[in-house]
Amino acid sequence: MALVLNEEQRLLKDTAKDFLSENMPVEALRTLRDSDDPTGYSQQQWQQMCELGWASIVLPEQYDGLDFGFMGLGAIIEESGRTLAASPLLSTVVLGASAILLGGNEEQKSSLLPKVASGELTLALALEEGHHHAPLDTAMAAEAHDGGFRLNGNKSFVVDGHSADKLVVVARTSGTAGSADGLSLFLVDGDANGLTRQRRKMVDSRGAAALSFDNVDVSADALIGELGQAWPVLEAVLDRGRVCLAAEMLGGALECFERTVEYLKERDQFGVKIGSFQALQHRASLMYIELELAKSVLFDAFSAIDDKRADLPQLASLAKARMNDVFELVTNEAVQMHGGIGVTDELEIGFFLKRSRVATQLLGHSGFHRDRYASLCGY
Repeated sequence: MALVLNEEQRLLKDTAKDFLSENMPVEALRTLRDSDDPTGYSQQQWQQMCELGWASIVLPEQYDGLDFGFMGLGAIIEESGRTLAASPLLSTVVLGASAILLGGNEEQKSSLLPKVASGELTLALALEEGHHHAPLDTAMAAEAHDGGFRLNGNKSFVVDGHSADKLVVVARTSGTAGSADGLSLFLVDGDANGLTRQRRKMVDSRGAAALSFDNVDVSADALIGELGQAWPVLEAVLDRGRVCLAAEMLGGALECFERTVEYLKERDQFGVKIGSFQALQHRASLMYIELELAKSVLFDAFSAIDDKRADLPQLASLAKARMNDVFELVTNEAVQMHGGIGVTDELEIGFFLKRSRVATQLLGHSGFHRDRYASLCGY
């Protein structure tokens, strides 16, 4: 396992850092929030990201991709976490495109993935139905109807689900909630008859939606993969998403930590720099250690994706659980060390804390992943 980026990956990371810091700083997220932007991200900036090749970076060349690997994408996503950049990178490229790439037929891949690469098509994974991440608890029904399928049910907390051009919907064609058998994936147009999309404004100012399916009819061609056998594909898609989301969280935690250390060096209390206080130094040292350990975990997880290793499920849960804890630790400490101004809207530190709370719940909180890791290890 490589513990450092190669030259091409470092160049990509530096390019991403320059672009994001110049075009999508934290202030851009504040502007989106204050303007009540209906999409939740800048479509112009998303097109610029696609022109840089970010939407095609993990797609095969035959579908207009760069086939650069998830380690490279992870470097970009980590930098996006530093500026809290709002974009459909996770929902479209990591989750949606992966579902098509891993489970779709050749016609679906050749018709949809080039559009993802160019930025012409955005996707969202419609999975959650409750308050917490529980993929196997899917109860939404998809019944055979008129040569196709009819979908009925509700989805909650669908990231970018209010604006996506197409939805990858997880529905049950057989079995009962809690079973891995009987799950299927369907492509549904964002403007399909019977589909109601209601945007939910999250505390971190990102976009999500609650979806209602009322007799939504799709053709047989909308099925991704085999009927009732979607779980292996879905699990692989989610693991990719968990690792990439953990990378974004690492970027946010690193930025938050570095800002806090700079503040400790500048803030005077009774004529003394507070960074000279041993108690604060110890707390900062603990954060640094946790962040360095998290980096190693993520490197291994991205290597597992690119090398198609069998231990990806364990590493994905390890990475997500670890970053859930580390991001919460760092943002909590950052707010406390900044004192009273740390909780004001004027200071950007609060934006990182809010993002940590939402990202922790997305694709599984720490309890979910500790339990999953233990089960995968045979405990």
